[in-house]
Amino acid sequence: MTKTASIDLRSDTVTRPDKRMAAAMAEAEVGDDVLDHDPTMRALEEKAAQLLGTAAALWVPSGTMGNLIALSVHLRRGDRFLAPRGAHVLHHELGSAAWLAGGMPEPLEWDAGPGRPTADSVRAHANGDRRYDALHTTLLCLENTHNAAGGAVIPPHEHAQLAAAARDRGLRVHLDGARIWNAATALELPPAALTVGVDTVQACLSKGLGAPVGSVVAGTSDFVAEARRVRKMLGGGVRQGGVLAAAGLLALDRVSALAADHRHAKLLADGLTELGWDITPPQTNIVLAAVPDVRLTLDWLQEIGVLAVPMDGNVRFVTHRDVAERDVKDVLRRISRTTPAAGIPQAG
Repeated sequence: MTKTASIDLRSDTVTRPDKRMAAAMAEAEVGDDVLDHDPTMRALEEKAAQLLGTAAALWVPSGTMGNLIALSVHLRRGDRFLAPRGAHVLHHELGSAAWLAGGMPEPLEWDAGPGRPTADSVRAHANGDRRYDALHTTLLCLENTHNAAGGAVIPPHEHAQLAAAARDRGLRVHLDGARIWNAATALELPPAALTVGVDTVQACLSKGLGAPVGSVVAGTSDFVAEARRVRKMLGGGVRQGGVLAAAGLLALDRVSALAADHRHAKLLADGLTELGWDITPPQTNIVLAAVPDVRLTLDWLQEIGVLAVPMDGNVRFVTHRDVAERDVKDVLRRISRTTPAAGIPQAG
């Protein structure tokens, strides 16, 4: 019997370069980026900086490295930094913020909504005590969209209030904008509208946009000059990086296509809700399902050829450019036609 092909909803990082992107990579103009600044890499960084509303940007191999570089530049060893509970820098970067950047993390509760603290919470936690034996809070890390909150978006007015509160307390602001392109698409705003008041921002090219690798970290020209040095320290200096940057350049032309991923996420969420699942309505391309037994549910989904992952005590599905509307409808058919194990939502 032929095994049914799996539909991969684990992440928007599972996409593969299409023929156009592969051709762009093969034909890229290249140079030694460490010695001479690869020309295609330079073009990507200039375009990313323009879109993000910053003076300069730097390509990095991963979003984790981009965030680590920013925190390493902003923090002194032992400085405390604030971040929303469940933030990627707190839970999904292997403790590098503390281990390598030397920061002391302090999570903020979501008292303004999913993935969002209030400005008052930032002020309350930004201890201005400068005694020699007290922690010094020097940085606020925001995340837009917030992964663990189901791709939740920070609206621009709330973002501005959070950045202003940080400034009031003398804090710098770093934005983990791994999916800032999704936030901008959902809000129908340019990405630069969501970076107002930040010192630095990290944005992924391999989530949703389809590039096989890479992120950018952006800020002032002085920050990027120092970030380039830190990237080298971390082993992130590349030689003929234009091969990778060419994919990123093409990816940045595809931001508008994310709207389809959002529509597909809503289709999936609505269908699962009709089947009796407890679903958090998605704002972007991430669907969270609350289930009695996450591991049991994931194993059952895999048996019927639907791949998902655990996230913050829920099952997470992520739509992306390699999943069409027909695939989402197929997922719903597979779920509705299969008898689930105990502890998994029943159809109807």
